[in-house]
Amino acid sequence: MAQLYKKYFKEKLDEQQKLQAVDICYDKNFNFAYDVLDVIAKESPDKKALVYKSCQGDITEFTFEQISQQSNKMANVLKNDGIGRGDAVMLIMKRRFEFWFAMMALHKLGAVAIPTSHMVSGEDIKERIIRADIKAIICVSDGEIDKCISQAQSGLDKSIIKYVVGEKRDGYTYIADLMENASDRFDRVETSVHDDMLYYFTSGTSGEPKAVIHDFSYPIAHIMTAKNWHGVIDGGLHFTIADSGWAKSAWGKLYGQWFCECGVMVYDYNQFYANEILQILQDQQVTSFCAPPTIYKYLVREDIKAYDLSHLTKAVTAGEPMPTDVAEKFYFATGLRIREGFGQTETTLLAFTMVGEEQCEGSIGKPSPLYHMKIVDEDNQEVPQGETGEVVLLPEKPGEIPIGVFKGYLGDEELYKEVWEGGVYHTKDRAYQDENGHYFFVGRNDDVIKSSGYRIGPSEVEDILMKHPAVFECAVTGYPSVTRGSIVKATIILNKGFEPSSKLKTELQDFVKENTAIYKYPRKIEFVEELPRTVTGKISRKKIREMDLEKINKK
Repeated sequence: MAQLYKKYFKEKLDEQQKLQAVDICYDKNFNFAYDVLDVIAKESPDKKALVYKSCQGDITEFTFEQISQQSNKMANVLKNDGIGRGDAVMLIMKRRFEFWFAMMALHKLGAVAIPTSHMVSGEDIKERIIRADIKAIICVSDGEIDKCISQAQSGLDKSIIKYVVGEKRDGYTYIADLMENASDRFDRVETSVHDDMLYYFTSGTSGEPKAVIHDFSYPIAHIMTAKNWHGVIDGGLHFTIADSGWAKSAWGKLYGQWFCECGVMVYDYNQFYANEILQILQDQQVTSFCAPPTIYKYLVREDIKAYDLSHLTKAVTAGEPMPTDVAEKFYFATGLRIREGFGQTETTLLAFTMVGEEQCEGSIGKPSPLYHMKIVDEDNQEVPQGETGEVVLLPEKPGEIPIGVFKGYLGDEELYKEVWEGGVYHTKDRAYQDENGHYFFVGRNDDVIKSSGYRIGPSEVEDILMKHPAVFECAVTGYPSVTRGSIVKATIILNKGFEPSSKLKTELQDFVKENTAIYKYPRKIEFVEELPRTVTGKISRKKIREMDLEKINKK
């Protein structure tokens, strides 16, 4: 069976049509760890799978065979401790290389992996333990993570198996010691493609964190992500900047890349320095690169031309709108156009600018060939070109879940029914489409500003402000107004050399008026040193709105 998968996927990688692989996988018990990782390990044992740069600057390379063997060892350790099919295991591992062993080991066991950011609190961990009935935690040795896990355990009436990687810690099992004596062979555990494979807790824009459930078919949809968006190549090296606790890590540091037999670059750092990223791109001869716009903003401040990036052929971004001036500076320095993409924790890549296509300025691209997308109004009726509405996904057949789209919210069937109201998946993201089929992201439903009868997307105003030389980073939100409902507010971090002043506020307001409809200009501007962010590093407009309300209520 493994040979069937290998042959089929290799033949289908260059097709732009919908991946018929899902039909095969729903007939078979597809499991990425066995049917992709282990097959490559057998056929190309010495092929590079992962390059790891530690916080100390040491470089370690792992082949597919080594990853396969180490995942078998870890699977045997976990199995001996009673972890098996359906058991939930939390991973708080930052960017440690053992994360890849753990993910593959859990897949082989049929267990459920819960990648988690190291930025979560003790209460966050406790909530996840209870809601997902977590049986074990594998974490990196870190004083803050230890404290949070201890806080989480306080008051719990269940014991949690705790493993640690990195350095030994009291109260934790040092998993490397157990793996050293474990067998590097592991007999296949039969799993179903419909089994739960991953839980991702995501805060969204409102309410308590939701646990998104992905099954074993999820990796297949990332062939499109890696091959046709990232532009990875067989034997190349792809570098996505993301913590292992983010869903973006599954997008850019694992499934699609290994399907295409491309290695992944992992940089374990405590503090981000743009020059170190450029040095890695040069020294490790990275062939494709993905990073959020914020990272590119720092990269273009460096002398990029001082680095040899001749091996780098593809650059992409997602997560937030890419400022035009940043994209132009990167192009001037590298000759590469940054292509944008768009998706959610609940999905894989929904829209993107495909390899070989020109990036349309400000666009998140065109719908993926995997999905049937539309932009609709509040009655689920498709809106005309140029008109803003909600992005929805239509199943090929009624009740059928598209490949790569989540199968539910853990313990919340009502919410899942709500996002599938009317038989379509409601992304709750707003966009419009031009005459050429390009999608333009406007904002989350909750982020859209309603002012004096107008609906204003924050991204458009942000993109204009980012073109002003004074603005390094910004977030546009609605600010409560008695007469207008809301007014447009811009929260801004200034570039070096600029100081906050009333004069600069007026200049920025006039700049927006000159470049878009006058009703969209920010009537309120606040200069700040930093912007609030989610645990995944995205700017949190929700938090800005909450902070504004707190200030208003205190008056």
